[in-house]
Amino acid sequence: MKIVRMLQGSSEWHEHRRRYRNASETPVVLGLSPWQTAHQLWQLKLGLIEQEVTPAMHRGSELEPLARAAYEQQTGRVMQPLVIVDGEYSASLDGITLAGDRLLEIKCPVKGRESALWKAVEAGHLPDHYQWQVQHQLLVTKAEVADVFVFDGAAGILLEVKPEPDTWPQIHAAWDQFVAFVASKSQPPLSKGDVRERSDPEWAAAAAHYSEVKLFADQAQKALSEARDRLVALTSHTSETGAGVTVTRYWKQGAVEYKKIPQLAELALDEFRAPGRYETRVGIVS
Repeated sequence: MKIVRMLQGSSEWHEHRRRYRNASETPVVLGLSPWQTAHQLWQLKLGLIEQEVTPAMHRGSELEPLARAAYEQQTGRVMQPLVIVDGEYSASLDGITLAGDRLLEIKCPVKGRESALWKAVEAGHLPDHYQWQVQHQLLVTKAEVADVFVFDGAAGILLEVKPEPDTWPQIHAAWDQFVAFVASKSQPPLSKGDVRERSDPEWAAAAAHYSEVKLFADQAQKALSEARDRLVALTSHTSETGAGVTVTRYWKQGAVEYKKIPQLAELALDEFRAPGRYETRVGIVS
């Protein structure tokens, strides 16, 4: 591993995070994050959207120095916040000892002692999405233990998390799959968190109108196809015309099947690809 000297929260740090496999993003690629989907993270990695700073994130940033001081007073340990990199993997640590044997992960839930996180840690349990984040940190740092410190603004509770190396291949596999989507610029499958349910009257009226018009258009398209087939069946010459309609039979060359050209097999064709763009598809739910 190596230390990367940068200020967490800076523009340089955000660019660093865009290029690396980060601990806080591991729950996302595993499909376990309550706040972000793989598709949203994919958009961030490609620069299609900007990172939103939520009130909870802002609170965490503000309270982190106080929480670290409270942890140090409670344990007698001195922790230094650092960004650590190991290959393609990165961890922005709230603290690590000088010896590198123990790391610190601070959580400052908005509801404090009434939060589900506080109650879980108080019971000696760390929710899965945080567990995977911490295992990623342990993977990168090879520390002997991680201290998760949950802080309510005045005091905190502590939970030790040991490395579980047998789970690390799952982290690698999930990231390999996700990075392939980023490299190819093909979006990962949408999840439930990417779908917004609508039940407001304005949406209902527009959706009903679309369904009605779509049914009419489908019926019209079917009738048009049948009428065309009837005309074609009556045609025996190359071109026939009458009553304002012409039917012409013509020759069309087949398309070039580029995948069958051996000279193109070794070429990186992505550099010749036009820029991607968002398109919109509207469908009827059966």
